Amino acid sequence: MPVFWRVVYWTSQCLTWLLLPFMQSYARSGGFSITGKIKTALIENAIYYGTYLLIFGSLLIYVAVHPEWHLSWYELQTIGITAANTWGLFLLVLLLGYGLVEIPRSYWNASRHGHLLMKTYFKASKLMTEKADAEENLEDVMEEVRKVSESIKYNHPLRKCIDTILRKCPVDYQEKMGRNMDDYEDFDDKQNTYPTEKSLVKLHKQVIYVVQRHNRTRVQWQILLQQAIHLEDVAKNETSLSHQFVHSFPLCEPAGWFRRYIYTPTVEWYWECLLKPWFYRLLSVVLTLFSVAVVWSECTFFSTRPVLSLFAVFIQLAERDYNYLYIEMACFITIFFLCTCVYSTVFRIRVFNYYYLASHHQTDAYSLQFSGMLFCRLTPPLCLNFLGLIHMDSAISHQQKLQTAYTSIMGSMRVLSFIANGFYIYYPMLIVILCIATYFSLGTRCLNLLGFQQFMDDSEMTSDLIDEGKELIRRERRKRQRMEDGENRRRRALHSSCWTSLGVHVGLFISWFFEIRRQSLKRSLYINSLHLPLRAAVI
Repeated sequence: MPVFWRVVYWTSQCLTWLLLPFMQSYARSGGFSITGKIKTALIENAIYYGTYLLIFGSLLIYVAVHPEWHLSWYELQTIGITAANTWGLFLLVLLLGYGLVEIPRSYWNASRHGHLLMKTYFKASKLMTEKADAEENLEDVMEEVRKVSESIKYNHPLRKCIDTILRKCPVDYQEKMGRNMDDYEDFDDKQNTYPTEKSLVKLHKQVIYVVQRHNRTRVQWQILLQQAIHLEDVAKNETSLSHQFVHSFPLCEPAGWFRRYIYTPTVEWYWECLLKPWFYRLLSVVLTLFSVAVVWSECTFFSTRPVLSLFAVFIQLAERDYNYLYIEMACFITIFFLCTCVYSTVFRIRVFNYYYLASHHQTDAYSLQFSGMLFCRLTPPLCLNFLGLIHMDSAISHQQKLQTAYTSIMGSMRVLSFIANGFYIYYPMLIVILCIATYFSLGTRCLNLLGFQQFMDDSEMTSDLIDEGKELIRRERRKRQRMEDGENRRRRALHSSCWTSLGVHVGLFISWFFEIRRQSLKRSLYINSLHLPLRAAVI
């Protein structure tokens, strides 16, 4: 196990401190070659690496000048682990304090259809503004690309860079620019001012960014529109006496055996209008109890006599009875809840449009790598914090117990005692302040004061954006209704034309049948008329 943990730990540390920051710059670079992207990434990460080397050097000097310490490779390794975990614990408490309150509250609010619908209207208003801004930025950048593409002809040395930029543009813009291009023109005979490769690299980076943002807002708008229509349908069906869920646009709903035989309109009505709100409320209460237990344990896990940490009490009770299955289940559920609170907060973080995790495959490479980097930094201190909660870290509990494999590679943090005995024990208590601030939405209120609109029930700005979003959804609903009516008329026309065509074919078949009968009757009468004289002569 120690070997396994060393491989996992140092691999994740190499990813988060070396490889992923480099790959972030590489993915965001607008270079046209691998060499150019590597060069850009190295330059951008020079300051980043220098900052962390300065921090590590300061800790190294502090340990080196201490008269009681003699540096060895093991102690140097422990200093590096301590520095990384200290930074990770700082982030961990911030994110955990938000998630412990926001996750139970989000499920409670999800049980309130009215609140959820108002929030969806608010999101629609903000997203439409972002969508219009993204379309405007795309038009401006495409216009610049068009001018550069027209100035650099096919025999220019930088034409291959222009072709690379054009391949990143939307298809309709590519077709427009392709129609305006001349077949061949010598650039040496003109006195034009041609762009440099450096400016083309910058333009390439802008094209990648604006196209990705435009696609993201377009997809998110369609998803949000579908969610708003569904919530409006739920609000309408709540008063239905037939207990049958009726969709406003049945043609847009996915059809399959699941909806046909299992998730029928009756089952859907009972789930959406009756059972789902109560299920979310019950889940919110359970998660609230877990959050209270975590906050209490974070503030009391350093107390070993008496044992005040609830998770430590549960584990020690199972330890006395040698109930290993219970220990496994308790540890799994606790770690799963802690990871959910921390990582869900990472998913909610949005730093303007620089870092933003969007659903339905609309996240850019930079944001994905940034989230992976955060996960690598948060997981080791999260595991160490959990071991402290259940009193399995001897450096914190001060008990003479057999160390776990994980704490053995951490060096128990005893090289830097002011961190092991101070920061690691008392800093998690700040989670109480963070939970109180999150409960009263202090961060949201501050952002509203700074001009960044956030959803709040008691804000006048929020009500204005809600009304605007409601009008946008109503307009999109009318547009979709016209499209569905047109589709229904087309289907009815096609249906009637099919029946008309069938009737015509049946009529033609009947006419053909009677025509054959008539022809055969005439032929038989003619033959009989020929046979009568012969029969008379014979007689």
